[in-house]
Amino acid sequence: MIMEKPKWYVYLDGRFIGNVKSGRKFAEEVRKNRRLGIISGEVNVACIKRINEVHINADRGRARKPYIVVENGASRLTPELVERIKSKEIDFNYLVRRGIIEYLDAEEEENTVVALSDKEIDAHTTHLEIDKASMLGLTMNLIVFPEYNSIGRHPISSNFAKQSQGLYAINFNRRYDPRAFLLYYPQEPIVNSLAYRTLKMNRHPHGQNLVVALATYYGYNMKDAVVLNKGAVDRGLARSVAYKTYSDEERRYPGSQQDYFKVPPATTEGFLGEHAYSKLSDDGIIESETSIKEGEALIGKVSPPRFLEEQTSFGVGEEKRRDNSVTLKAGEEGTIDSVMMCETTSATRIAKVRIRSNKIPEIGDKFASRHGQKGVVALIVDQNDMPFTKEGIVPDLLLNPHGLPSRMTFGHMLEMLGGKCGALKGKHYDGTPFATEGKALVDEYGSILEEHGFEKFGDEVLYDGRTGKRFTARIFTGVVYYNRLMHMVSLKLQVRSRGPVQILTHQPTEGKPRMGGLKFGEMERDALVAHGASLLLKERMLDQSDKAEIWICKHCGDVGYYDYIKNMPVCPNDGSNDLEMVEISYAFKLLFDEIKSLHILPRVRFKEE
Repeated sequence: MIMEKPKWYVYLDGRFIGNVKSGRKFAEEVRKNRRLGIISGEVNVACIKRINEVHINADRGRARKPYIVVENGASRLTPELVERIKSKEIDFNYLVRRGIIEYLDAEEEENTVVALSDKEIDAHTTHLEIDKASMLGLTMNLIVFPEYNSIGRHPISSNFAKQSQGLYAINFNRRYDPRAFLLYYPQEPIVNSLAYRTLKMNRHPHGQNLVVALATYYGYNMKDAVVLNKGAVDRGLARSVAYKTYSDEERRYPGSQQDYFKVPPATTEGFLGEHAYSKLSDDGIIESETSIKEGEALIGKVSPPRFLEEQTSFGVGEEKRRDNSVTLKAGEEGTIDSVMMCETTSATRIAKVRIRSNKIPEIGDKFASRHGQKGVVALIVDQNDMPFTKEGIVPDLLLNPHGLPSRMTFGHMLEMLGGKCGALKGKHYDGTPFATEGKALVDEYGSILEEHGFEKFGDEVLYDGRTGKRFTARIFTGVVYYNRLMHMVSLKLQVRSRGPVQILTHQPTEGKPRMGGLKFGEMERDALVAHGASLLLKERMLDQSDKAEIWICKHCGDVGYYDYIKNMPVCPNDGSNDLEMVEISYAFKLLFDEIKSLHILPRVRFKEE
């Protein structure tokens, strides 16, 4: 019995359109016609042998990447074509139209064997990378020497690039972004990449070149912590400004009622007190360059009442207004940078107020290099107490050397050498991914350092600023481009002793704007349980949270109440007056009530004395 070959199912954009005898030959025919220009270059075809299916994709939104086509063991991009491109006789699109370069999507890439260079092409190769760096994304190409770092550092460093403070837009003073950060003295990195130069990223700098020494400082920069030089901070190192915008509008409501921007009168419901509105102008909007603190009004606004008006004794409806002003949130302060008034197409007035506040680096602020080496400032040391070289150079930042080998961020060390050479020669150095060979690079940097009287591997003799004694070990010192990240302690700091509580659970509110407490979760509770700190646990989870004193009946165990007319406690279940007051969590009392709603009567039993 002769077994029939199974049919191949063909799908176009996920929709079944027919069968073919050989999926591989069919896919090859589609690719051949695409390269000849018979069918659109937007079409991609993938032959999936495992499930006998051919997928043709031509839908929108696919990520596609260009590759050089390889035929008969040779690249179709010949040296003659490269010369014609250099002389601008032809362009990139010409190569795409002629089938020399083609765009592949993620599914068709599964059918390819891609070589990284001409030397690696063999009989099985189907495509050639245009550039090794093209396998990395845009953000990754801005990082220098990423091929020398562990692959796990790549997404981390990409995220840090997005979180860094810098010159995010040239027209920042015309914008009213909800939150923005601007570095006062941003710099261009000494070591940069081809993508950085091509995209002209020097127009949007996002960091500063710091002199970094790999050294510990009396145990302060343990783990990832860093130590900063106070002298450098005073001279403007990583100093930035934070902008925050508050906005409001005069809304219209049914019944021809609307909001009004004005200074709320004292008769308004929810009036905050005269001091809160003291900085508002006559039109109810604060003026520029006014200093402001938490709780003070930025935009004065009165709104109609939430419910229908009550009739007065004379039968005339008295119009009540409620205060709906925008005030500065808890824990914030600053200076009014700019105020804008505008109207929508429906003639609704909108007010926007932008606040600025200076952010000088302090203990707890986050810094990171372009290699994912993040760290929080643990100490800011006076310049005369910092280590110094024999030339009198004081590092701006001290980084713990243990953070590099364990994370395998050797690109960070190469940048230190490159940055040091760039500072000595007064020029930029290239750190484009895959552009250079590591050993040759270290030799090149080493010869430049030796030329200027330094040790070839960047090690230097340092002296302790406190004692003046020379360190026994040589310290690796160089220049690294560091970012100051948007995570600053002044924006996260929250403290409260007493404050507002939630209506339902009687527990403290959550979040800094609502003057909330810090969450003490299950894991923190487990730590106290493990230490046997029962009184501390009780204080944290009961006394400082939702302690409630309730009456419990000694006979039936139900929750009772105190009758202030009879001046005695009463049990609603059996009418007994023999109740005892106990301290429990109010959330536990809520649980009691919820169980009662299920027609189950929970009882509290007392231990016999």
